[in-house]
Amino acid sequence: MTEAPRRQPTLDEVAERAGVSRSAASRVLNNAPHVSPEKRRAVQRAIRELDYVPHTTARALATRQRGAVALVIAGEAPSIFADPFFARVIVGASAVLEEADLHLMLCLAAGDRSRRRLAELLRARGVDGVMLMAVRENDPVLRLVKETDVPVVFGGRPPGSEPPWYVDVDNVGGARHATEHLLACGRSRVGTICGPPDTQVGRARHRGYREAMILAGLRPVPAERGDFTEPGGVAAMAALLQRQPALDAVFAANDNMAAGALRALRGAGRAVPGDVAVVGFDDLDIARIADPPLTTVRQPIQALGSEMARMLVGLIAGEEPSSLILPTRLVARSST
Repeated sequence: MTEAPRRQPTLDEVAERAGVSRSAASRVLNNAPHVSPEKRRAVQRAIRELDYVPHTTARALATRQRGAVALVIAGEAPSIFADPFFARVIVGASAVLEEADLHLMLCLAAGDRSRRRLAELLRARGVDGVMLMAVRENDPVLRLVKETDVPVVFGGRPPGSEPPWYVDVDNVGGARHATEHLLACGRSRVGTICGPPDTQVGRARHRGYREAMILAGLRPVPAERGDFTEPGGVAAMAALLQRQPALDAVFAANDNMAAGALRALRGAGRAVPGDVAVVGFDDLDIARIADPPLTTVRQPIQALGSEMARMLVGLIAGEEPSSLILPTRLVARSST
């Protein structure tokens, strides 16, 4: 009878045998400073006793210089910190980076001064890699990351290009399903509040809406542009009603704008969903607590962060990961 191969010990088991934390064991393995001689000897002894062999990724990560990566968001600080979307991304990324003993640095790169600081950070190789989000067309940040030899993973694709490594969401398919749901509910005069046209996500979700309308043999209603904020949704919905007073449904390209649309419809005396049905995109907390609760397209936001981080860890380790497009699904609630 063939003997089963012996299971390889893990770094957690090395740390437990040595009586130290996992991060301390990792620092010893990577020959990093700030470990006491006693802990270093205990970890080295545990490695010998367990016959521990570091994973390929761990060995590659041992050559890194800084032990930190940057999440770079090309957006204005007030809107970024007010949007729970980015908080979920950070939670997902942090969990993966913690396992790889990499620190997460948050960088906002909207203005000239912040972009200069980012350029200095990249030139000095102050981080081992970058996750880049919320990039707009012709954004100066794109030039900065193209000039660096630091590994870069994009969260979403910038308009007009497809970077080597990215994690994105099926924005076209999700928006198409949202619009098809409204049509299946018996609506025929369906409008849309789209995101900024200089963003890939804004374009993709508008494209999904148009595809669904055209496939149903209906003329798409000219979109009202929003800025992914609730006040932007209020203004866009008011403008849409003024242009299309007979509207019986609206797809908003994110939940914040959909919540704004609900406010505008209530202010105009339109019942939801009796007069106008509403669908959003994201499935943020605001969708569940809205009045009425919002039908929306759920995207895996936390997984977006974790997959970006996992891809970046692989790049830092010298691997060649594949880009990903994550699925979405419709969550039906009382607004349709």
